[in-house]
Amino acid sequence: MTDLEIAKTQLRRKELTLAIVKNGKVLFETHSHRISGFLDAIEKLGNVLEGAAVADRVAGKAIALLCVYAKISNVYAEVLSKKAKAVFEKNGVRHEWKALVKNVLDLNKSGVCPFEKAAADISDPEKSYRTLQALQDSLKSC
Repeated sequence: MTDLEIAKTQLRRKELTLAIVKNGKVLFETHSHRISGFLDAIEKLGNVLEGAAVADRVAGKAIALLCVYAKISNVYAEVLSKKAKAVFEKNGVRHEWKALVKNVLDLNKSGVCPFEKAAADISDPEKSYRTLQALQDSLKSC
């Protein structure tokens, strides 16, 4: 099995929100929502993520920019936004999805996810990491 196939299997079998696999080894798994899991993975694993495969429940532009920042090579999303797809295409990240949507909604499904709003006008992956980490920190303190 490829790294992406392993990640997808883990995502479904364990009902995870995120699975990251590299060289046949599971590097990271989480059940956390939003992008906190991905930010945790970047913080804990750093450059080890380069070339890894990611399987995520929901991937919007914010996650796509973080994948580019972490130099992820393959991504699968159960739900992928059109903006995330464009980021992956522009940056040469192989990607596949189950459902393609216009926007990623917030947890209440009442509006656009706050991380998607924060990422809307950002194209630089490094800036996106700093911005999204700051937003995550501010939401934790609320």
